[in-house]
Amino acid sequence: MIRQAIIPLAGLGTRLLPLTSVFAKELLPINGKPGIEYILDECIDAGIKEVIFIISKKKEMIKNYFHNDAFYNKILKKKKDKRISAEYNKILKYKKIIKFVYQNKPLGTGDAVLKTKKYIKDKYFLMLLPDDLIIKRNCSKDMIKVHKKNKASVMASMKVKKTNVSRWGIYSIKKKINNSNFLISDVVEKPSINDAPSNNAVIGRYILPKEIFEKLKFQKKGRGGEIHITDSIKTLIKDGKTFIGHQFTGKYLDCGTHSGYINSGLEISKL
Repeated sequence: MIRQAIIPLAGLGTRLLPLTSVFAKELLPINGKPGIEYILDECIDAGIKEVIFIISKKKEMIKNYFHNDAFYNKILKKKKDKRISAEYNKILKYKKIIKFVYQNKPLGTGDAVLKTKKYIKDKYFLMLLPDDLIIKRNCSKDMIKVHKKNKASVMASMKVKKTNVSRWGIYSIKKKINNSNFLISDVVEKPSINDAPSNNAVIGRYILPKEIFEKLKFQKKGRGGEIHITDSIKTLIKDGKTFIGHQFTGKYLDCGTHSGYINSGLEISKL
């Protein structure tokens, strides 16, 4: 059973500068709602009971956003506004399931995941990357169904343009399970066009085994001097662990760039 999710939030958000020079990108509004709330709603709808946010001291405003009780109580005492009350109650609902851990040095997603080791209770957990929104269908819920059926790790997948493979973790297909799911034989972090084994990219949803922490402890730095979760996944696959690529049916939105952020708001406004 997948009950816990982790969300790495300590990144600097340089692709969204200058907005992120003073504001956490995860709190930027997308169609009037902070981006992180879409991710939280996906988790809750998928049955997740606890969400671990990995932040840094520079991203304390994320924690403050969910712990601003005095601010809301002061306003609600003076002004009985149903909309403000509803917003505060929603934040209180989120607050009950969120736990915070810190990654103060930007050493990569793998290092961020390792910070959560002592909090993960079950054999598997969910990880979501906040820049990747998937709308119209709950990708995490579908992945959990695949996990329950196959008792294996699962990663969200979509085909990307061959010219863009260097942006993603790219995997090789070992065997087709059905029209939406594939056994993965290998995965490479941000390969060049010539080195990419396919154009099947891993998107920001993962169901990972607890064993990955032991791999991350000894994982050497990879591209860009960072510790990549993909490299530890690659090692687990070599050790015989089953990883499934799940080709999701929802619509993918990249809200981590200026153009993607604007487009995300436009697409969500159509729902």
